[in-house]
Amino acid sequence: MHLKNPLTLQNKGYVFFDSETMKTFISFLMNQAELIAAHKKGESSYVFRAAENVDEVILDYPRTIQPLKKFFLPPRETLLNFNLEENDFDVPDMETKKRIFFGVHSYELQAIHILDYNFKRGNPESNYLKKREESLFIGISYTPDEYHFGKSVGLEIEKTEGMCLYIEPMEAGYYMFVVDDNGLKLLTEFSSETVALKTETIKPQPKEFQKKIKYHYNRLPQVFDKVYDSSVWKKVSEKCVGCGTCNLLCPTCYCFDVRDEIELDTINGKRERFWDGCMLNTFAEAAGGENFRDKLHNRTRHRLFRKFKYITEHSGELSCVGCGRCTSFCPANISIIDIINNLIEEVSLNS
Repeated sequence: MHLKNPLTLQNKGYVFFDSETMKTFISFLMNQAELIAAHKKGESSYVFRAAENVDEVILDYPRTIQPLKKFFLPPRETLLNFNLEENDFDVPDMETKKRIFFGVHSYELQAIHILDYNFKRGNPESNYLKKREESLFIGISYTPDEYHFGKSVGLEIEKTEGMCLYIEPMEAGYYMFVVDDNGLKLLTEFSSETVALKTETIKPQPKEFQKKIKYHYNRLPQVFDKVYDSSVWKKVSEKCVGCGTCNLLCPTCYCFDVRDEIELDTINGKRERFWDGCMLNTFAEAAGGENFRDKLHNRTRHRLFRKFKYITEHSGELSCVGCGRCTSFCPANISIIDIINNLIEEVSLNS
């Protein structure tokens, strides 16, 4: 269920932090567990990484380059080590450690929930699920830029599902909302005094999304029922360079490849998995060189059908969270919003 105002419906109360108190709280969290937060990278980019200095933690950012999924499904991961001479192998220990993910946007955590759904089905993916243990999430509001479109896929900025605390920046400081008992425990341990939570209704300042899909998100699967042979796919592929950036930076994409690498001694080796994506030209290549999606327009179509139809038919949720990464980092400046709206226009004309 998508709540219109989770701040007033899903919290147990709130406290106010000024800027200095917030820094002190961040320092406190760093002593409780490994703290993952947004940091500046270069002149205008941001990344999630472990915090080492309170002053380097960024609270106001549009999006990071890579999504949070990299901590649970790493870009490259060793699955096992083997020895061909002894015909033996061992599996690396999967250490579970407590981590607090601080200043997370709602779309980021919703994407993790989508990955949870996919990795728990069938044969549960133990490496991913092991890394998910002992994780706490502290959310924060954000101001949509020209690439965000969360509301168009049913995701409000203030959606707090899965968070323990939620931060709403204000001019004079921050409102810290308690979402669950873990959040209350953190605040209680932080304060030497009894935490007196305020319960008056706080309505955040309205934040408008600049980019919007023309149809309500519930109608999108029906649109994709009618556009498999659309001319839009080929028009888009004329600009696409097939780099796969949209796949590899997408917070809900989870495809990977597995490869055995042999050491120079030809005896020892390791089996690794690494991110893969359906926009890459070898993704659908089979033995013998046959490629089931060798054309860019076929790969583009498959990518969007995965987001708005194929998985949705099983989960009941869209597999796009409106983060805007696929558009903002696309070297060809291809907009997923424009693709969908062009498909909608085509369906409307043919109806």
